[in-house]
Amino acid sequence: MDEARHYTNFGPLVRELESRLRQRFASHTEHQMYVTTVSNATLGIELTLNSLNLPAGSPVLVPALTFVATITAVIRAGYVPVVADIDPDNWLLTPEIAAAAVKATGARAAVVVATFGYPQDTKRWSEFQKQTGVRIVIDAAAAFGNQWVDAADVPVVFSMHATKSLPAGEGGFIVSGDASINMLVCQKSNFGINLTPDAGVPVGYLSSAGTNAKLSEFHAAVALASLDSWDEQAIQRQRLYQRYRAVLEKTCGEVLTWQTGPAPTAPTSFCLRLGSEAARTNLETLCQEQGIATRRWYQPLLHRHAPEIGKIVVLPVPDAEKVATDLIGLPFFLNMSDTQIELVATAVQRAVSHTPSLHQTT
Repeated sequence: MDEARHYTNFGPLVRELESRLRQRFASHTEHQMYVTTVSNATLGIELTLNSLNLPAGSPVLVPALTFVATITAVIRAGYVPVVADIDPDNWLLTPEIAAAAVKATGARAAVVVATFGYPQDTKRWSEFQKQTGVRIVIDAAAAFGNQWVDAADVPVVFSMHATKSLPAGEGGFIVSGDASINMLVCQKSNFGINLTPDAGVPVGYLSSAGTNAKLSEFHAAVALASLDSWDEQAIQRQRLYQRYRAVLEKTCGEVLTWQTGPAPTAPTSFCLRLGSEAARTNLETLCQEQGIATRRWYQPLLHRHAPEIGKIVVLPVPDAEKVATDLIGLPFFLNMSDTQIELVATAVQRAVSHTPSLHQTT
């Protein structure tokens, strides 16, 4: 591009990236796959919701434990978020929880999150969608490599932010087996301009009110380079996660509680429960004294943010509240040394040794 001094929207690098991603996802399913890139995953969720053509103001389920982008995407799409509870063991919104929430609120759709990279079962959600008529979108921002698209009618949105396992600096993409959804997302990402000759609207004319959410060629180039080394780095991340967890389990025994389910293929975060709110406070103090960063992912819970964000409906979320009392994110990065792991483990052991323990969930 620099040498030719030529730049284009939907350029060759974007197309190459979409093709390579489509091949990767197609190898895990029998149905036709479609991939559409966007400038970031938040806009990907918003535009995917828009493509469902729900009535304005429709209630849309979201889990209480997720990043704020999930709820802001729903609001910006013109819908009303309904904050629902999570499963106490896998920390995910499940079809069972969603069924009760739909019955209570009449929700028309749900943004289902693959929290901390732990996958959602697209076939179960597809069956839920068929039985209830509630449209499903999966927010798999942190789940590339672990979240597959086994159901053709459930679109899944991934992030390529710098903190994710397939980093492009910034970016995202939507994977589905429904060509119409991907076509609409692509169109809406280009201001809503029609680029399809047989769409019933002249090429170059607006067919809907979209936005500018196209992935740039520059970001596609970075993503392609990341994809080249992804498999090798995924192995490194797996090994680090397993080593890290083994040290903590040896140090702290059954005090700690872990998210259940298949661990991410290429984890980018390391989250666990410490057994009590006091233990978390102790650990945060100890880590701060030693210059060790920690995070309370994802807190405050969605319904505890300022009311100025817009109208929301909040259902009882006792399990999310319980998980939030002692959930902590510990340092996790490629090339993290055994010495650094031991340093964190020692701090965790000191923090939990003066507090009551919880039975470990397996």
